[in-house]
Amino acid sequence: MKREGASGVTLDRQQITAAASSRRQSKDISFIRFVRKNKALYLMLLPAILYFIVFKYVPMAGSVIAFKDYNIFDGFAKSPWVGLQWFEMMFTNPVYIRLFKNTLIISLYQILFSFPAPIILACLLNEVRQVAFKRSIQTILYLPHFLSWTLVYGLAYMLLSEQSGLVNHVLANLDMPIVNFLQSNETFRSVVIGSGIWKEMGWSTIIFLAALAGINPSLYEAAKIDGAGRWKQFQYVTFPGLLPALVILLLLKIGNVLDVGFEQVYIFLSPITYQVGEILDTYSYRLGIQNGQFSITTAIGLSKSVIGLILLVAANKLSKSITGESLY
Repeated sequence: MKREGASGVTLDRQQITAAASSRRQSKDISFIRFVRKNKALYLMLLPAILYFIVFKYVPMAGSVIAFKDYNIFDGFAKSPWVGLQWFEMMFTNPVYIRLFKNTLIISLYQILFSFPAPIILACLLNEVRQVAFKRSIQTILYLPHFLSWTLVYGLAYMLLSEQSGLVNHVLANLDMPIVNFLQSNETFRSVVIGSGIWKEMGWSTIIFLAALAGINPSLYEAAKIDGAGRWKQFQYVTFPGLLPALVILLLLKIGNVLDVGFEQVYIFLSPITYQVGEILDTYSYRLGIQNGQFSITTAIGLSKSVIGLILLVAANKLSKSITGESLY
């Protein structure tokens, strides 16, 4: 009987193995059929996959420079290994602490002031009922996005310059003290944030206007029947409809909290405003491009990526637990 029992167990295992193999074969066949059926879509996706592999993943091998005393003549392989030397220098040197502080402050200002601006503008535009007027306003507000930061600085200089700026001319005519907006530590961050809002606010409304257009009009009609005014409609219909897009963009902004915009800051930066305006990106440019210190600049970029990833994962979990909305 033991032999029979043993043979019975062996037979059951063979049956289970055969069934599992059959299921795998059927899944493989169905996957192959699925790929063949959607072959055109995969061919269209191929250039995007190649782009990310060539320009995103392959360059990540260069991150090893952050752990070496890199020399362009010795290359990756022969440059001496220094371990965490550059990271220790970053987090102990007061200069780098100041750079992190400036970057975080400017990024925080962008989240507090630049991020809500297009949301408010989109809600205001959504209330405009004259289609022609609404489209005209949208076109005017989109135009600054297509200007380079060099032109934006030129406009800012025409308005805020101490010698020939329009604002200071008005202040002088009113017998008020002239303010050096562009070369003052007290006003530098305000000028940078304000110019960024003016340039990108209109363009950023596109996403939120699309989210508002996706809200079912019957929800507004039901809210009106229930006696809801404009504010109540915004509170219970408009804002919940905006929430998914708002949360996703906010999470992406938090993930890029150390990327405040190189061109935006660099074009306004001067030696006078280094104390409050120099950020990690501008300092990396001066060290890497102008002075050839590639190892420390790579360490700065790698630390930015790691910190951004940690903040993104933490913010995503927090958002999922509070609002139910998340990136993944």
